[in-house]
Amino acid sequence: MQFLVVTRVLGLLLSIFSVTMLIPGLVSLYYADGSAKSFFIGFAVTLLIGLATFLPLRDHQLPLKLRDGFVIVVMFWAVLGLFGAIPLYIDEKLNLTIAQSVFESMSGFTTTGATVIVGLDSLPQGILLYRQLVQWLGGMGIIVLAVAILPLLGISGGMQLFRAETPGPQKEKMTPRVADTATKLWYIYLGLTVACGIAYWVAGMSLFDAIGHSFSTVAIGGFSTHDASIGYYQSNTIEMIAVVFMLISGVNFALHYLAFRSRSVASYVEDAEFKVYISLLLVLSVITVSYLYMTDTADFNESFFSGIFQVVSIATTTGFTTAEYFNWPGFLPVLLLFASFVGGCAGSTGGGMKVIRVLLLFKQGWRELIRMVHPRAVLPVKVGQKIMPPKVIDAVWGFFAAYVIILAMMLLVLMATGMDQATAFSSVVACLNNLGPGLGEVGANYSSLTGVQLGLLCAAMLLGRLEIFTFLVLLTPAFWRK
Repeated sequence: MQFLVVTRVLGLLLSIFSVTMLIPGLVSLYYADGSAKSFFIGFAVTLLIGLATFLPLRDHQLPLKLRDGFVIVVMFWAVLGLFGAIPLYIDEKLNLTIAQSVFESMSGFTTTGATVIVGLDSLPQGILLYRQLVQWLGGMGIIVLAVAILPLLGISGGMQLFRAETPGPQKEKMTPRVADTATKLWYIYLGLTVACGIAYWVAGMSLFDAIGHSFSTVAIGGFSTHDASIGYYQSNTIEMIAVVFMLISGVNFALHYLAFRSRSVASYVEDAEFKVYISLLLVLSVITVSYLYMTDTADFNESFFSGIFQVVSIATTTGFTTAEYFNWPGFLPVLLLFASFVGGCAGSTGGGMKVIRVLLLFKQGWRELIRMVHPRAVLPVKVGQKIMPPKVIDAVWGFFAAYVIILAMMLLVLMATGMDQATAFSSVVACLNNLGPGLGEVGANYSSLTGVQLGLLCAAMLLGRLEIFTFLVLLTPAFWRK
C-alpha cells in the first residue's frame, strides 16, 4: 500500500466533503433557526484537517493501486461518519452524545435511515436538510463522484476506487472510461432526484420537504423531516410517488443508462435480476395486502396502500413508514424484515445482499439438488442466457457465509449487552442491510440504545454499505504483504 498517496487522496476528499456543510449552514441563516454556527464550525474543522493532510503531500502523484482503492474507500466512509457527526454533536438543540452523533451521521452516509433523534418536526431546517443531504451523497457513493472529479485534479486510479466502491457481484463499466461511467451515473441519479422532488411538490409537499424527501427516496435512505415519516402527509398520492421512485432507485443504474441510450425498455425486460426483483415485490405485496385485510387490521383501501408502500419501502431497504408495521399481526413484520435481506439490485442505491446474489444462491442450490439425481450431468448456472463463471458462484457463497457469520456474531454480542432477542436480531438485520427501522425497541427509533450498542451497529452499517468483503479484506494478512 502507498501510505502517502492514500493519505493525500483522503485529505483531498475530506476537503471536498467539507463544502457540503456550507449548504445547510446557509439554509440555517436563511431561516434564522440558530444552527448555522454548528455547520460553519464543522466546515472549518473538516476543511482545515483535510487541507493539513493534503497540502504537504500534494506532490505525491503516483497512480493508485487496487489495494490503495480498498483502503481509501473503507477509511473515507469511516472518516465521513466521524466528521459528519461534528455539527450534530455541537448543535445544542439536538443534545446528542458523541456515540449518538456518530450513529446518526453513519446512518445517513450509509443510507441506513436509523435515527436516534426524537422530535423531528421541531428541529431547525438546517439540521433537517443536512440529514437528507448526507443520505443523498451516500446513496450513489461519494467515492463514485470522486472518480469523476479526481481525474480533473490530476489524480489517476479511478478504476481502483470504482471497483472497491461499486456494490454487487457484477462490476462492469458502462463506458470505456471509468470517469465517464461515474459521471453518467450521477447524471441519472441527479435526474431522478429532480423528477422525484417535482412530483412530491406537485402532490402537495412543501418545497423544503419535497427536496428533502427526494434526496432520501432516490438514495434509498429513509430519513424524513417528520417523526411520522411519509405517513405525516396522509396522502395516497404521495405514497405512490414514493413507491415509484423507490422501485426505480432499487434497479441497477446501468439498466437505466442502457434504456436511456437506446430509448427502449428492452434492457429491463431482458434482465433476469430485474424480473426477479419485480416478481418478488409483487408476491410480497399480494401476501401483505391480503393478510392485512383478512385479519381486519384495516379496510381494503388502507390495506392496499399501506401494504404496497411498506413492502416496497422495507424490501428495497428504504425504511420510510406510513404505519407501525412492526405492530402488524402475525408473521408480517418478520416477513418484511426478511425481505430486506434480498434488498435492491446490484448497482442500485439499495442495501441488502442484492437480488442477483440471492438468485445465484437459489440457482446453485437447485443445481445441487439435480446433481443428487444425475451426478454426472453438466449443469451450468445461468443468469438469462449468460453462464456464470465458477469464481462468481464461489464469491457469492463466500459473501453469504461471511454475512451469516457476522450477523450471528453481532447478534450474540448485542444480546450480551442486555438487549432482548427481538430487538437485537432486528437491529442487526436493519443496520447490516442498511434498512433502518427494526422491531421491538428499535421499531420507531434507536434513542434507547447505549453507546456500546450504537457503536456495534455503526460497524454493522459500515459493513453493509461496503458489502462486507471491501472491509474484511483489510483484515487479512495477505492484503498487507508486499
